[in-house]
Amino acid sequence: MFAIVQAIGWPIWPLIIASIIALALIIERSASLRRPRIVPATLLQDVLSLHARRQVTPEVIAKLEQNSPLGRVLAAALRNERAPRDIAGEAVANAGSHVAHDLSRYLTLLGSIGSIAPLLGLLGTVVGMIEIFASQQAGSSPQQLAHGISIALYCTAFGIIVAVPAVLFYRHFRTRVEDMLVDMEDQAQRLLDTLYNERLMGRGG
Repeated sequence: MFAIVQAIGWPIWPLIIASIIALALIIERSASLRRPRIVPATLLQDVLSLHARRQVTPEVIAKLEQNSPLGRVLAAALRNERAPRDIAGEAVANAGSHVAHDLSRYLTLLGSIGSIAPLLGLLGTVVGMIEIFASQQAGSSPQQLAHGISIALYCTAFGIIVAVPAVLFYRHFRTRVEDMLVDMEDQAQRLLDTLYNERLMGRGG
């Protein structure tokens, strides 16, 4: 493999760097975007139980906010428990937008690598073709001709090899983020509905 890299020369190095960055991003996002870490399964029920027992304090809300991205959204709802429904909804939406930004971190870079890698491969292909034409003008050296063709083919193939997993994981992570954001929005609305209904019942009583 190292011999191939040496034979191709500088056109392969941007692709190698892009592949290393893409691999690091895939590993980091795979670890960071685990559903139990983002949307703990029983967190909403725990919050509703604490609220029913009147055990929601500023300390509990602060701890909830640090628990997970879902906890951050639910904490925004609890902080605005006494506010009008539309204001509480705006606070939850604002917290959700910050969470969405955090969850989407590095995804744009990963998608960009998936888009740029074939172009880097094409650059190597062009360099290889230039060497082929140069060898023809210099007297058609078979060694230079073979070297130019190998650069063109290797760079094209390596660009595709880097691009395909980068694009696949980008779309996979993007779908995962969107699914979790929808889940968080649903749970936040359930909490707001519970808070609002209890407030109405309290007024009615």
